[in-house]
Amino acid sequence: MSPVTFLNRQALYLRPDPARVIVRPFKPGTEPKDLKPNEKTRANHIVDRVLTLDADSASQQLKEVLHNFDGRHRNLLASFDRRADEMEEAFTEHSAFTPVQRQLIGSYFLHEYSFESSALFNPSIVAHPDQSLAPAGGLRFILSLRAVGEGHVSSLTFRAGTISKDGSVTIDPTARLAAMPRLAAPVSWLEDRPVEFSFNPGEDISERVIFPITAWQSNGIEDARFVSFEDEGRQTFYATYTAYDGRSIRSELLETQDFVTFQMRALKGSAARNKGMALFPRKINGRYAMIGRQDNENLYLIYSDDLETWDGGQPILKPEWPWEFVQIGNCGSPIELDEGWLLFTHGVGPVRRYAIGAALLDKADPTKVIARSREPLVYPDASQREGYVPNVVYTCGAIRHGPRIILPYAVSDTFSNFATIRIDKLLDAMEPA
Repeated sequence: MSPVTFLNRQALYLRPDPARVIVRPFKPGTEPKDLKPNEKTRANHIVDRVLTLDADSASQQLKEVLHNFDGRHRNLLASFDRRADEMEEAFTEHSAFTPVQRQLIGSYFLHEYSFESSALFNPSIVAHPDQSLAPAGGLRFILSLRAVGEGHVSSLTFRAGTISKDGSVTIDPTARLAAMPRLAAPVSWLEDRPVEFSFNPGEDISERVIFPITAWQSNGIEDARFVSFEDEGRQTFYATYTAYDGRSIRSELLETQDFVTFQMRALKGSAARNKGMALFPRKINGRYAMIGRQDNENLYLIYSDDLETWDGGQPILKPEWPWEFVQIGNCGSPIELDEGWLLFTHGVGPVRRYAIGAALLDKADPTKVIARSREPLVYPDASQREGYVPNVVYTCGAIRHGPRIILPYAVSDTFSNFATIRIDKLLDAMEPA
């Protein structure tokens, strides 16, 4: 397989950092099914033990907890208070607590979780909503990444960075701390309705972690494909992603205008039952449009009159070359060029080797394929094939800046890297359909 000479890999690597942690609710093990009416739960036993401490001992113990963990998290006492609020069912057998007792009890029902200890991969990139710090001729961006920690639970995290006029990429320093958002309203684990949440706008974007909130997401929020969507002069950032509960998946939609306040909701319809849906950045002929895969092999164009319901679809791309004979999928939202819609794709070949290619779709009618790459643009070479899942390169979205495409991509489901591609060279190398 001949290398692509017009692709420039950048010496910029984003690797998982096990030192970055969040605090998550800790729930004691399963209670006996035959718990008697007056028998206490394990949670109540923990509370009982805390209450055996006298006032001085409880205060000293709380100070020790803060000494051990305060430099690792913001506002730990507030986190303890919130967790105590959530544990009211464990307090029914007890009288009122002092503030110290309540905070100390809250600390016993939390644990640290290293959300990116195993992997930081499958990136997606959009222009930053605030371009005030962009250099002359350059662009500020926000990068989303899939982070994986203990138990292979996936969450969504972010970085900010800059593309210079000449196409070089830099990433802002990552904040040491990390935090989950505050929910706008309590959410039952089994509820299936839109969820709204927000972060502290004063915190760095790299501190923001979207961890599974609902039962559908209990094993992960996977492979978010962000796009900047324009509609009648209004810009909204949407991300399609896969919610995974450990057994089944469904497509969901994340929405924000500022990366501070978000809403997430499920997608409906026959076309929303599979992974890898990617929204076009604007309506096509007055309708929303999506690229998705419905049969585990081919790519479809799907239209909808609203953002939530996706049915039907027309197949537009199927495996054609040996490096994609197993299946193809999209690598993020299409990018609008004068020549048409540039769609990055992934193909799976022998020994389940993943590679990245591209197709050019007609701007007015994306069912028409103008050209495709006969050979992959990015593939796992000898230096980029080892990791959590070997022989995989993958991306969830690229961005155009001037004459170049900035393509962040993941290596072996472990870490992420960047490449830049000259658009004219890419189009010249594609084969007419």
